[in-house]
Amino acid sequence: MGKTLIKEGKFSYLEAGEGQPIIILHGLMGALSNFDDVLSYFSAKGYKVIIPELPIYSLPLLKTNVKSISKFLKEFMIFKNIDNAILLGNSLGGHIALYFTKLNLKNVSGLVLTGSSGLYEKSMGDTYPKRGNYEYIKEKTQEVFYDPEIATKEVVDEVYSSVNDRSRVIKTLAIAKSAIRHNMAKDLPDMNTPTCLIWGKNDLVTPPEVAIDFQKLMPDANLYWIDKCGHAPMMEHPEEFNRILENWLKERNL
Repeated sequence: MGKTLIKEGKFSYLEAGEGQPIIILHGLMGALSNFDDVLSYFSAKGYKVIIPELPIYSLPLLKTNVKSISKFLKEFMIFKNIDNAILLGNSLGGHIALYFTKLNLKNVSGLVLTGSSGLYEKSMGDTYPKRGNYEYIKEKTQEVFYDPEIATKEVVDEVYSSVNDRSRVIKTLAIAKSAIRHNMAKDLPDMNTPTCLIWGKNDLVTPPEVAIDFQKLMPDANLYWIDKCGHAPMMEHPEEFNRILENWLKERNL
């Protein structure tokens, strides 16, 4: 990864750069390394980029939900003495960012959502998880990307180990059900936060129509498409992702 994980109390995170904080929120199966290029790029552009490890698998089962992880983010910002940040979230991370913003509007200067849940998403299918079936997990992981080669053996192995850990499976299902319960459609029209939607045109998990709905429902959202791209634009097309985001941040003086 090239960056050292910082561990302080109950928090583990990556941090680089100085300036306006950008807090990155990873997805359900997402590793911190998914954002390596974003971290390197924006930490050199006058931003303090921080990627906390979200407690998806360490919270008690009854607290494995969107609300509790949003509360964790609040505690993390207080711990880091950050009063105001840009939140960047992929998949579940986007959903956490939205829920947090709903409750803490004054602490969020901008939202960046890419392949975000919160309105609708497809899970790994009705048969998920097929424990022990490596090829099935590999196939499902590859479907997340337009280019299946992005799903390296390392990426597939990480997902495979998660779905073969009974505790993780139970918590994965718990957070997935929580995400469905916490649909944000009614809340979005009240969220005046400047929002940048960066979406893969070929996203099969949160399809393009989800991005269009986000833009329609949010009062101040700009939508940008990346062609030949699936659910994780910052991994498949990091240079284009960073260019779009940098231009948007400049336009919004963020």
